[in-house]
Amino acid sequence: MTPTVSANNDLDAVIGIDFGTLSGRAVVVRVSDGAELASAVHEFRHGVVETALPGSGRPLPPDTALQVPEDYRRVLRDAVPKALAASGVPPERVVGIGTDFTASTPMPVLADGTPLCELPRFADRPHAYPKLWKHHAAQRQADRVNEVAERRGEPWLDRYGGRISAEWQFAKALQVLEEDPEVYAATERWIEAADWIVWELCGAETRNVCTAGYKGIHQDGRWPSRAYLAELDERFADFAADKLAHPLSPLGGLAGRLTARAAAWTRLPEGIAVAVGNVDAHVTAAAAQAVAPGRLLAVMGTSTCHVMNGAELARVPGMCGVVKDGIVPGLWGYEAGQSGVGDIFGWFVDNAVPAEYAAEAAGRGIGVHELLSERAAARPVGAHGLIALDWHNGNRSVLVDHDLSGVVAGLTLATRPEDVYGALVEATAFGTRTIVDAFEGAGVPVREIVVAGGLVRNPFVMRTYADVLRRPLKLIASDQGPAVGSAIHAAVAAGAYPDIQAASAAMGRVRPEPVEPDQERADAYDELYAVYTDLHDHFGRGGTDALHRLRRIRNAAASR
Repeated sequence: MTPTVSANNDLDAVIGIDFGTLSGRAVVVRVSDGAELASAVHEFRHGVVETALPGSGRPLPPDTALQVPEDYRRVLRDAVPKALAASGVPPERVVGIGTDFTASTPMPVLADGTPLCELPRFADRPHAYPKLWKHHAAQRQADRVNEVAERRGEPWLDRYGGRISAEWQFAKALQVLEEDPEVYAATERWIEAADWIVWELCGAETRNVCTAGYKGIHQDGRWPSRAYLAELDERFADFAADKLAHPLSPLGGLAGRLTARAAAWTRLPEGIAVAVGNVDAHVTAAAAQAVAPGRLLAVMGTSTCHVMNGAELARVPGMCGVVKDGIVPGLWGYEAGQSGVGDIFGWFVDNAVPAEYAAEAAGRGIGVHELLSERAAARPVGAHGLIALDWHNGNRSVLVDHDLSGVVAGLTLATRPEDVYGALVEATAFGTRTIVDAFEGAGVPVREIVVAGGLVRNPFVMRTYADVLRRPLKLIASDQGPAVGSAIHAAVAAGAYPDIQAASAAMGRVRPEPVEPDQERADAYDELYAVYTDLHDHFGRGGTDALHRLRRIRNAAASR
Protein backbone atom coordinates (compact mmCIF):
# COMPACT_ATOMS: atom_id res chain seq x y z
CA MET A 1 0.00 0.00 0.00
CA THR A 2 1.25 3.51 -0.85
CA PRO A 3 0.96 5.89 2.14
CA THR A 4 -0.92 9.11 1.41
CA VAL A 5 -0.94 12.58 2.89
CA SER A 6 -3.78 13.04 5.35
CA ALA A 7 -6.42 15.72 4.94
CA ASN A 8 -5.14 17.21 8.19
CA ASN A 9 -1.42 17.37 7.60
CA ASP A 10 -0.82 18.65 11.14
CA LEU A 11 -0.44 14.95 11.85
CA ASP A 12 2.01 14.25 9.03
CA ALA A 13 5.79 14.47 9.02
CA VAL A 14 8.61 14.16 6.51
CA ILE A 15 12.27 13.21 6.90
CA GLY A 16 15.11 15.28 5.46
CA ILE A 17 18.65 13.91 5.31
CA ASP A 18 21.70 16.09 4.68
CA PHE A 19 24.82 14.17 3.63
CA GLY A 20 27.72 16.49 4.45
CA THR A 21 31.48 16.28 4.26
CA LEU A 22 32.04 14.45 7.55
CA SER A 23 28.60 13.30 8.65
CA GLY A 24 24.96 12.84 7.74
CA ARG A 25 22.08 14.47 9.61
CA ALA A 26 18.43 13.38 9.63
CA VAL A 27 15.66 15.72 10.78
CA VAL A 28 11.96 15.02 11.31
CA VAL A 29 9.84 17.97 10.16
CA ARG A 30 6.11 18.63 10.52
CA VAL A 31 4.47 19.06 7.14
CA SER A 32 2.00 21.77 8.15
CA ASP A 33 4.45 24.42 9.39
CA GLY A 34 8.03 23.16 9.11
CA ALA A 35 8.49 22.64 12.84
CA GLU A 36 11.60 20.57 13.53
CA LEU A 37 10.57 17.72 15.81
CA ALA A 38 13.88 15.89 16.26
CA SER A 39 17.22 15.22 14.60
CA ALA A 40 20.14 12.84 14.78
CA VAL A 41 23.68 12.81 13.35
CA HIS A 42 25.84 9.95 12.15
CA GLU A 43 29.55 10.71 11.82
CA PHE A 44 31.18 9.05 8.83
CA ARG A 45 33.54 6.38 10.08
CA HIS A 46 36.07 7.12 7.32
CA GLY A 47 35.47 10.85 7.07
CA VAL A 48 37.39 12.27 4.11
CA VAL A 49 39.92 9.80 2.71
CA GLU A 50 42.88 12.03 1.84
CA THR A 51 46.16 10.31 2.67
CA ALA A 52 45.66 6.54 2.41
CA LEU A 53 42.95 4.11 1.35
CA PRO A 54 41.09 2.32 4.15
CA GLY A 55 42.08 -1.28 4.62
CA SER A 56 45.18 -1.45 2.46
CA GLY A 57 46.73 1.83 3.54
CA ARG A 58 47.69 2.60 -0.04
CA PRO A 59 49.10 6.17 -0.11
CA LEU A 60 47.15 8.78 -2.05
CA PRO A 61 48.57 11.66 -4.12
CA PRO A 62 48.17 15.34 -3.20
CA ASP A 63 44.74 17.00 -3.53
CA THR A 64 42.89 13.67 -3.32
CA ALA A 65 39.60 13.58 -1.37
CA LEU A 66 37.60 10.35 -1.45
CA GLN A 67 34.77 8.82 0.55
CA VAL A 68 33.36 5.38 1.37
CA PRO A 69 29.77 4.59 0.25
CA GLU A 70 29.00 2.43 3.26
CA ASP A 71 29.35 5.56 5.40
CA TYR A 72 26.38 6.98 3.49
CA ARG A 73 24.25 3.87 4.09
CA ARG A 74 25.02 3.99 7.79
CA VAL A 75 23.26 7.37 7.97
CA LEU A 76 20.08 5.66 6.78
CA ARG A 77 20.50 2.83 9.29
CA ASP A 78 21.56 4.95 12.25
CA ALA A 79 20.51 8.61 12.08
CA VAL A 80 17.04 8.14 10.58
CA PRO A 81 15.75 5.62 13.18
CA LYS A 82 17.24 7.68 16.01
CA ALA A 83 15.64 10.92 14.80
CA LEU A 84 12.30 9.20 14.29
CA ALA A 85 12.35 7.65 17.77
CA ALA A 86 13.28 10.97 19.37
CA SER A 87 10.49 12.80 17.54
CA GLY A 88 7.70 10.65 18.95
CA VAL A 89 6.09 10.63 15.50
CA PRO A 90 4.50 7.26 14.68
CA PRO A 91 6.20 5.82 11.60
CA GLU A 92 2.88 5.56 9.78
CA ARG A 93 2.56 9.36 9.91
CA VAL A 94 5.77 9.86 7.90
CA VAL A 95 4.72 10.50 4.28
CA GLY A 96 8.02 11.20 2.54
CA ILE A 97 11.78 11.32 2.65
CA GLY A 98 14.17 13.73 0.89
CA THR A 99 17.94 13.89 0.65
CA ASP A 100 20.69 16.28 -0.32
CA PHE A 101 24.41 15.81 -0.88
CA THR A 102 27.65 17.67 -1.32
CA ALA A 103 28.45 18.15 -4.99
CA SER A 104 30.11 17.38 -7.15
CA THR A 105 30.68 14.01 -5.48
CA PRO A 106 30.55 11.54 -8.39
CA MET A 107 31.18 7.82 -8.15
CA PRO A 108 31.69 4.88 -10.56
CA VAL A 109 29.11 2.11 -10.23
CA LEU A 110 27.81 -0.97 -12.04
CA ALA A 111 24.49 -0.95 -13.88
CA ASP A 112 22.73 -2.11 -10.71
CA GLY A 113 24.22 0.70 -8.60
CA THR A 114 26.98 -1.30 -6.91
CA PRO A 115 29.96 1.02 -6.21
CA LEU A 116 33.13 -0.25 -7.87
CA CYS A 117 35.11 0.24 -4.66
CA GLU A 118 32.93 -2.47 -3.06
CA LEU A 119 34.11 -5.07 -5.57
CA PRO A 120 37.12 -6.99 -4.19
CA ARG A 121 39.16 -6.48 -7.38
CA PHE A 122 38.84 -2.69 -7.10
CA ALA A 123 38.97 -2.18 -3.32
CA ASP A 124 42.61 -1.08 -3.55
CA ARG A 125 42.09 1.30 -6.48
CA PRO A 126 41.62 4.97 -5.52
CA HIS A 127 39.67 5.81 -8.67
CA ALA A 128 36.99 3.25 -7.76
CA TYR A 129 35.87 5.42 -4.82
CA PRO A 130 33.54 8.46 -4.75
CA LYS A 131 35.44 11.68 -5.38
CA LEU A 132 34.30 14.24 -2.81
CA TRP A 133 33.60 17.82 -3.89
CA LYS A 134 36.96 18.90 -2.48
CA HIS A 135 38.92 16.41 -4.60
CA HIS A 136 41.09 18.83 -6.61
CA ALA A 137 43.53 16.41 -8.22
CA ALA A 138 41.83 16.74 -11.61
CA GLN A 139 42.87 20.34 -12.28
CA ARG A 140 45.06 19.28 -15.21
CA GLN A 141 42.06 17.57 -16.81
CA ALA A 142 39.85 20.59 -16.07
CA ASP A 143 42.35 22.83 -17.85
CA ARG A 144 42.02 20.67 -20.95
CA VAL A 145 38.22 20.55 -20.68
CA ASN A 146 38.26 24.34 -20.77
CA GLU A 147 40.93 24.76 -23.43
CA VAL A 148 39.19 22.43 -25.89
CA ALA A 149 35.77 23.94 -25.20
CA GLU A 150 37.07 27.45 -25.74
CA ARG A 151 38.90 26.51 -28.94
CA ARG A 152 35.84 24.79 -30.35
CA GLY A 153 33.51 27.58 -29.27
CA GLU A 154 31.26 25.23 -27.30
CA PRO A 155 28.03 27.15 -26.66
CA TRP A 156 27.55 25.77 -23.15
CA LEU A 157 30.80 27.28 -21.83
CA ASP A 158 29.19 30.69 -21.26
CA ARG A 159 26.65 29.07 -18.94
CA TYR A 160 29.54 28.36 -16.56
CA GLY A 161 31.17 31.77 -16.68
CA GLY A 162 33.73 30.51 -19.19
CA ARG A 163 35.35 27.89 -16.91
CA ILE A 164 34.53 24.31 -15.94
CA SER A 165 35.79 23.39 -12.47
CA ALA A 166 38.12 20.59 -11.46
CA GLU A 167 35.52 19.75 -8.81
CA TRP A 168 32.94 18.63 -11.38
CA GLN A 169 31.98 15.41 -13.12
CA PHE A 170 33.81 15.66 -16.45
CA ALA A 171 37.27 16.53 -15.16
CA LYS A 172 37.07 13.84 -12.48
CA ALA A 173 35.88 11.20 -14.95
CA LEU A 174 38.64 12.14 -17.40
CA GLN A 175 41.15 11.73 -14.58
CA VAL A 176 39.84 8.19 -13.97
CA LEU A 177 40.18 7.36 -17.67
CA GLU A 178 43.74 8.63 -17.89
CA GLU A 179 45.06 7.28 -14.59
CA ASP A 180 43.15 3.99 -14.27
CA PRO A 181 41.57 2.97 -17.58
CA GLU A 182 40.56 -0.42 -16.17
CA VAL A 183 38.35 1.24 -13.56
CA TYR A 184 36.95 3.55 -16.22
CA ALA A 185 36.12 0.60 -18.48
CA ALA A 186 34.34 -1.18 -15.62
CA THR A 187 32.27 1.93 -14.83
CA GLU A 188 28.82 1.28 -16.24
CA ARG A 189 27.28 4.37 -14.67
CA TRP A 190 29.03 7.55 -13.48
CA ILE A 191 26.64 9.03 -10.96
CA GLU A 192 26.50 11.79 -8.38
CA ALA A 193 26.19 10.55 -4.82
CA ALA A 194 23.08 12.75 -4.63
CA ASP A 195 21.40 10.40 -7.12
CA TRP A 196 23.05 7.22 -5.88
CA ILE A 197 21.58 7.55 -2.38
CA VAL A 198 18.11 7.98 -3.91
CA TRP A 199 18.80 4.77 -5.88
CA GLU A 200 19.51 3.06 -2.56
CA LEU A 201 16.20 4.34 -1.17
CA CYS A 202 13.81 3.63 -4.04
CA GLY A 203 15.62 0.94 -6.00
CA ALA A 204 15.75 2.80 -9.31
CA GLU A 205 18.30 5.04 -10.99
CA THR A 206 17.25 8.67 -11.28
CA ARG A 207 19.12 11.82 -12.30
CA ASN A 208 18.21 15.25 -10.95
CA VAL A 209 18.34 18.41 -13.04
CA CYS A 210 20.46 20.22 -10.44
CA THR A 211 23.58 18.05 -10.44
CA ALA A 212 23.22 17.30 -14.15
CA GLY A 213 23.13 21.01 -14.97
CA TYR A 214 25.65 22.48 -12.54
CA LYS A 215 28.10 19.60 -12.24
CA GLY A 216 27.54 17.62 -15.44
CA ILE A 217 27.40 20.29 -18.19
CA HIS A 218 23.84 19.38 -19.22
CA GLN A 219 22.29 22.38 -20.98
CA ASP A 220 19.28 22.85 -23.24
CA GLY A 221 18.43 19.17 -23.06
CA ARG A 222 21.87 17.95 -24.17
CA TRP A 223 25.19 16.73 -22.83
CA PRO A 224 28.42 17.91 -24.49
CA SER A 225 28.74 16.46 -27.98
CA ARG A 226 30.51 13.24 -28.88
CA ALA A 227 32.87 15.20 -31.13
CA TYR A 228 33.91 17.45 -28.25
CA LEU A 229 34.45 14.51 -25.90
CA ALA A 230 36.48 12.67 -28.53
CA GLU A 231 38.76 15.66 -28.86
CA LEU A 232 39.47 15.45 -25.13
CA ASP A 233 40.35 11.77 -25.56
CA GLU A 234 39.12 9.28 -28.18
CA ARG A 235 38.33 6.82 -25.40
CA PHE A 236 36.10 9.49 -23.79
CA ALA A 237 33.87 9.98 -26.85
CA ASP A 238 30.94 7.94 -25.51
CA PHE A 239 31.25 9.00 -21.87
CA ALA A 240 27.98 10.95 -21.75
CA ALA A 241 26.00 8.49 -23.87
CA ASP A 242 27.19 5.38 -22.04
CA LYS A 243 27.72 6.47 -18.45
CA LEU A 244 25.54 9.56 -17.86
CA ALA A 245 22.54 9.58 -20.17
CA HIS A 246 19.23 9.10 -18.35
CA PRO A 247 15.96 11.06 -18.22
CA LEU A 248 16.27 13.99 -15.81
CA SER A 249 13.79 14.48 -12.97
CA PRO A 250 12.54 17.87 -11.69
CA LEU A 251 13.38 19.09 -8.21
CA GLY A 252 10.56 18.38 -5.78
CA GLY A 253 9.52 15.48 -7.99
CA LEU A 254 8.77 11.93 -6.96
CA ALA A 255 11.79 9.70 -7.62
CA GLY A 256 10.00 6.55 -6.48
CA ARG A 257 8.76 4.76 -3.38
CA LEU A 258 10.72 3.47 -0.40
CA THR A 259 11.73 -0.15 -0.97
CA ALA A 260 11.32 -2.91 1.59
CA ARG A 261 15.11 -3.02 2.03
CA ALA A 262 15.38 0.73 2.69
CA ALA A 263 12.29 0.61 4.93
CA ALA A 264 14.06 -1.99 7.08
CA TRP A 265 17.13 0.26 7.31
CA THR A 266 15.25 3.42 8.21
CA ARG A 267 12.31 1.93 10.20
CA LEU A 268 9.98 3.91 7.92
CA PRO A 269 6.93 2.54 6.09
CA GLU A 270 7.56 0.83 2.79
CA GLY A 271 6.10 2.80 -0.12
CA ILE A 272 6.41 6.37 1.19
CA ALA A 273 7.47 9.06 -1.27
CA VAL A 274 11.18 9.44 -2.05
CA ALA A 275 12.01 12.89 -3.41
CA VAL A 276 14.34 13.48 -6.33
CA GLY A 277 17.92 14.07 -5.15
CA ASN A 278 19.40 17.53 -4.72
CA VAL A 279 22.52 19.48 -3.73
CA ASP A 280 22.94 20.74 -0.17
CA ALA A 281 23.08 24.46 -0.99
CA HIS A 282 20.34 24.45 -3.60
CA VAL A 283 17.90 22.57 -1.40
CA THR A 284 18.53 25.02 1.45
CA ALA A 285 16.97 27.84 -0.56
CA ALA A 286 13.54 26.46 0.27
CA ALA A 287 14.31 26.29 4.00
CA ALA A 288 15.59 29.89 3.98
CA GLN A 289 12.64 31.23 1.95
CA ALA A 290 15.17 32.30 -0.69
CA VAL A 291 13.43 31.04 -3.82
CA ALA A 292 12.30 34.39 -5.29
CA PRO A 293 14.46 36.04 -8.01
CA GLY A 294 17.21 38.31 -6.66
CA ARG A 295 17.36 36.68 -3.22
CA LEU A 296 20.94 35.42 -2.87
CA LEU A 297 21.47 32.57 -0.43
CA ALA A 298 24.98 32.03 1.01
CA VAL A 299 25.30 28.63 2.66
CA MET A 300 28.34 29.09 4.87
CA GLY A 301 30.13 26.13 6.39
CA THR A 302 33.43 24.44 5.53
CA SER A 303 32.97 26.10 2.15
CA THR A 304 30.35 28.56 0.92
CA CYS A 305 27.91 28.05 -1.92
CA HIS A 306 25.97 31.02 -3.27
CA VAL A 307 22.71 30.29 -5.09
CA MET A 308 20.10 32.65 -6.49
CA ASN A 309 17.15 32.51 -8.85
CA GLY A 310 16.73 34.88 -11.76
CA ALA A 311 13.89 35.39 -14.18
CA GLU A 312 16.26 35.90 -17.12
CA LEU A 313 19.35 34.18 -18.48
CA ALA A 314 22.62 36.15 -18.27
CA ARG A 315 26.32 35.34 -18.62
CA VAL A 316 28.07 35.90 -15.29
CA PRO A 317 31.87 35.47 -15.52
CA GLY A 318 33.32 32.89 -13.16
CA MET A 319 30.02 31.44 -11.99
CA CYS A 320 29.69 27.74 -11.22
CA GLY A 321 26.74 27.70 -13.58
CA VAL A 322 23.32 28.92 -14.54
CA VAL A 323 20.71 26.20 -15.05
CA LYS A 324 17.06 26.38 -16.03
CA ASP A 325 14.98 24.84 -13.21
CA GLY A 326 18.22 24.32 -11.26
CA ILE A 327 16.85 25.56 -7.90
CA VAL A 328 13.09 25.68 -8.49
CA PRO A 329 11.20 24.81 -11.67
CA GLY A 330 10.49 27.74 -13.95
CA LEU A 331 13.42 30.01 -13.05
CA TRP A 332 17.09 30.26 -13.96
CA GLY A 333 19.20 29.13 -11.00
CA TYR A 334 22.63 30.73 -10.58
CA GLU A 335 25.43 29.20 -8.51
CA ALA A 336 28.78 30.53 -7.34
CA GLY A 337 31.00 29.49 -4.46
CA GLN A 338 34.14 29.60 -2.35
CA SER A 339 36.07 26.36 -1.88
CA GLY A 340 37.27 27.20 1.61
CA VAL A 341 35.66 29.27 4.37
CA GLY A 342 35.10 27.51 7.69
CA ASP A 343 37.85 25.10 6.68
CA ILE A 344 40.26 28.04 6.57
CA PHE A 345 39.29 29.24 10.04
CA GLY A 346 39.57 25.68 11.34
CA TRP A 347 42.99 25.19 9.72
CA PHE A 348 44.30 28.31 11.45
CA VAL A 349 42.94 27.34 14.87
CA ASP A 350 44.30 23.79 14.54
CA ASN A 351 47.76 24.75 13.34
CA ALA A 352 48.72 28.32 14.23
CA VAL A 353 47.31 29.30 17.62
CA PRO A 354 49.60 29.29 20.69
CA ALA A 355 48.82 26.97 23.56
CA GLU A 356 48.09 29.87 25.90
CA TYR A 357 45.10 30.86 23.77
CA ALA A 358 43.63 27.40 24.07
CA ALA A 359 44.28 27.46 27.82
CA GLU A 360 42.54 30.84 28.20
CA ALA A 361 39.57 29.67 26.15
CA ALA A 362 39.28 26.49 28.22
CA GLY A 363 39.52 28.46 31.46
CA ARG A 364 36.68 30.71 30.35
CA GLY A 365 34.56 27.83 29.09
CA ILE A 366 34.56 29.01 25.47
CA GLY A 367 36.06 27.75 22.22
CA VAL A 368 39.22 29.05 20.59
CA HIS A 369 37.18 30.34 17.62
CA GLU A 370 35.05 32.33 20.05
CA LEU A 371 38.11 33.76 21.80
CA LEU A 372 39.76 34.81 18.54
CA SER A 373 36.50 36.29 17.26
CA GLU A 374 36.06 38.29 20.44
CA ARG A 375 39.59 39.70 20.25
CA ALA A 376 39.39 40.39 16.52
CA ALA A 377 36.04 42.16 16.92
CA ALA A 378 37.57 44.56 19.46
CA ARG A 379 40.09 45.93 16.92
CA PRO A 380 39.25 48.86 14.59
CA VAL A 381 38.87 47.87 10.94
CA GLY A 382 42.31 47.77 9.31
CA ALA A 383 44.26 47.97 12.58
CA HIS A 384 45.94 44.61 11.96
CA GLY A 385 47.47 45.87 8.70
CA LEU A 386 46.76 42.61 6.88
CA ILE A 387 45.09 41.39 3.71
CA ALA A 388 44.56 37.69 3.02
CA LEU A 389 43.49 35.80 -0.09
CA ASP A 390 40.98 33.07 0.74
CA TRP A 391 42.39 30.43 -1.62
CA HIS A 392 43.65 27.83 0.84
CA ASN A 393 41.47 25.29 -0.98
CA GLY A 394 41.73 26.94 -4.41
CA ASN A 395 39.32 29.41 -5.96
CA ARG A 396 35.89 28.28 -7.13
CA SER A 397 34.46 31.68 -8.11
CA VAL A 398 35.23 33.85 -9.89
CA LEU A 399 38.65 32.58 -11.04
CA VAL A 400 37.76 28.85 -11.13
CA ASP A 401 41.34 27.75 -10.43
CA HIS A 402 42.09 25.14 -7.80
CA ASP A 403 45.86 25.44 -8.24
CA LEU A 404 45.75 28.80 -6.46
CA SER A 405 46.66 28.91 -2.77
CA GLY A 406 46.27 31.19 0.22
CA VAL A 407 48.19 34.41 0.82
CA VAL A 408 48.55 36.63 3.88
CA ALA A 409 50.19 40.01 3.25
CA GLY A 410 51.28 42.63 5.78
CA LEU A 411 52.68 40.40 8.53
CA THR A 412 55.02 42.04 11.05
CA LEU A 413 56.56 40.98 14.34
CA ALA A 414 53.65 42.74 16.06
CA THR A 415 51.02 40.56 14.33
CA ARG A 416 48.97 38.52 16.77
CA PRO A 417 46.89 35.37 16.14
CA GLU A 418 43.62 37.30 16.38
CA ASP A 419 44.90 39.64 13.67
CA VAL A 420 45.47 36.79 11.23
CA TYR A 421 42.17 35.16 12.20
CA GLY A 422 40.33 38.42 11.58
CA ALA A 423 42.07 38.90 8.24
CA LEU A 424 41.07 35.39 7.16
CA VAL A 425 37.43 36.07 8.05
CA GLU A 426 37.59 39.35 6.12
CA ALA A 427 39.18 37.59 3.13
CA THR A 428 36.23 35.22 2.84
CA ALA A 429 33.86 38.19 3.08
CA PHE A 430 35.81 39.97 0.33
CA GLY A 431 35.53 36.80 -1.76
CA THR A 432 31.75 36.88 -1.38
CA ARG A 433 31.70 40.57 -2.31
CA THR A 434 33.69 39.73 -5.46
CA ILE A 435 30.97 37.24 -6.37
CA VAL A 436 28.16 39.73 -5.69
CA ASP A 437 29.97 42.32 -7.81
CA ALA A 438 30.25 39.77 -10.63
CA PHE A 439 26.49 39.12 -10.51
CA GLU A 440 25.58 42.76 -10.57
CA GLY A 441 28.21 43.63 -13.18
CA ALA A 442 26.55 41.08 -15.46
CA GLY A 443 23.12 42.64 -14.97
CA VAL A 444 21.81 40.10 -12.45
CA PRO A 445 20.61 42.18 -9.48
CA VAL A 446 21.18 40.96 -5.92
CA ARG A 447 18.28 42.46 -4.00
CA GLU A 448 18.62 40.56 -0.74
CA ILE A 449 21.17 38.33 0.98
CA VAL A 450 20.14 35.41 3.18
CA VAL A 451 22.71 33.35 5.11
CA ALA A 452 22.47 29.72 6.23
CA GLY A 453 24.96 27.20 7.55
CA GLY A 454 26.98 26.70 10.70
CA LEU A 455 28.77 30.05 10.54
CA VAL A 456 25.57 32.02 11.21
CA ARG A 457 26.27 31.19 14.87
CA ASN A 458 29.40 33.39 14.89
CA PRO A 459 28.33 37.05 15.43
CA PHE A 460 31.77 38.39 14.46
CA VAL A 461 31.66 36.61 11.11
CA MET A 462 28.12 37.80 10.40
CA ARG A 463 28.92 41.40 11.36
CA THR A 464 32.05 41.37 9.19
CA TYR A 465 30.09 40.11 6.19
CA ALA A 466 27.33 42.70 6.66
CA ASP A 467 29.93 45.49 6.84
CA VAL A 468 32.00 44.25 3.90
CA LEU A 469 28.91 43.71 1.73
CA ARG A 470 27.29 46.95 2.93
CA ARG A 471 23.98 45.09 3.13
CA PRO A 472 21.67 43.67 5.79
CA LEU A 473 21.96 39.91 6.19
CA LYS A 474 18.86 37.84 6.83
CA LEU A 475 19.65 34.67 8.78
CA ILE A 476 17.93 31.34 8.42
CA ALA A 477 16.04 30.35 11.57
CA SER A 478 17.18 26.72 11.42
CA ASP A 479 20.56 25.25 12.28
CA GLN A 480 19.80 22.43 9.85
CA GLY A 481 18.97 24.25 6.64
CA PRO A 482 19.90 21.54 4.10
CA ALA A 483 18.06 18.77 5.97
CA VAL A 484 15.00 20.97 6.42
CA GLY A 485 15.17 21.91 2.75
CA SER A 486 15.24 18.22 1.84
CA ALA A 487 12.22 17.66 4.07
CA ILE A 488 10.40 20.48 2.27
CA HIS A 489 11.14 18.80 -1.07
CA ALA A 490 9.87 15.53 0.40
CA ALA A 491 6.59 17.25 1.31
CA VAL A 492 6.21 18.39 -2.32
CA ALA A 493 7.05 14.91 -3.63
CA ALA A 494 4.44 13.44 -1.27
CA GLY A 495 1.77 15.79 -2.62
CA ALA A 496 1.35 17.93 0.51
CA TYR A 497 2.10 21.13 -1.46
CA PRO A 498 1.71 21.93 -5.16
CA ASP A 499 5.25 23.25 -5.62
CA ILE A 500 8.48 24.22 -3.86
CA GLN A 501 7.48 27.89 -3.56
CA ALA A 502 4.29 27.05 -1.65
CA ALA A 503 6.07 24.56 0.58
CA SER A 504 8.88 27.06 1.28
CA ALA A 505 6.39 29.75 2.29
CA ALA A 506 4.72 27.38 4.76
CA MET A 507 7.70 25.42 6.07
CA GLY A 508 10.77 27.69 5.63
CA ARG A 509 11.83 30.25 8.24
CA VAL A 510 14.17 33.24 8.67
CA ARG A 511 14.95 35.17 11.83
CA PRO A 512 12.93 38.36 12.28
CA GLU A 513 15.91 40.69 12.85
CA PRO A 514 18.63 40.98 10.17
CA VAL A 515 22.30 41.78 10.84
CA GLU A 516 22.66 45.43 9.80
CA PRO A 517 25.90 46.95 8.45
CA ASP A 518 27.68 49.75 10.28
CA GLN A 519 28.32 52.68 7.93
CA GLU A 520 31.68 53.70 9.41
CA ARG A 521 33.04 50.16 9.38
CA ALA A 522 31.68 49.61 5.88
CA ASP A 523 33.56 52.69 4.63
CA ALA A 524 36.78 51.41 6.18
CA TYR A 525 36.28 47.99 4.58
CA ASP A 526 35.95 49.63 1.17
CA GLU A 527 39.62 50.61 1.42
CA LEU A 528 40.68 47.09 2.38
CA TYR A 529 38.54 45.59 -0.37
CA ALA A 530 40.42 47.70 -2.92
CA VAL A 531 43.70 46.20 -1.69
CA TYR A 532 42.17 42.69 -1.73
CA THR A 533 41.10 43.24 -5.35
CA ASP A 534 44.62 44.35 -6.31
CA LEU A 535 46.15 41.17 -4.86
CA HIS A 536 43.28 39.02 -6.17
CA ASP A 537 43.91 40.20 -9.72
CA HIS A 538 47.71 40.13 -9.43
CA PHE A 539 47.93 36.54 -8.19
CA GLY A 540 44.81 35.25 -9.91
CA ARG A 541 44.57 37.02 -13.26
CA GLY A 542 48.08 36.78 -14.65
CA GLY A 543 50.12 39.37 -12.80
CA THR A 544 52.34 36.49 -11.68
CA ASP A 545 52.26 32.71 -11.86
CA ALA A 546 54.08 32.40 -8.51
CA LEU A 547 51.28 30.43 -6.81
CA HIS A 548 51.08 27.97 -9.68
CA ARG A 549 54.85 27.49 -9.62
CA LEU A 550 54.73 26.80 -5.88
CA ARG A 551 52.00 24.20 -6.44
CA ARG A 552 54.06 22.45 -9.12
CA ILE A 553 57.13 22.42 -6.87
CA ARG A 554 55.11 20.99 -3.98
CA ASN A 555 53.50 18.27 -6.08
CA ALA A 556 56.82 17.27 -7.58
CA ALA A 557 58.43 17.02 -4.15
CA ALA A 558 55.49 15.03 -2.78
CA SER A 559 55.78 12.49 -5.60
CA ARG A 560 59.47 11.80 -5.01
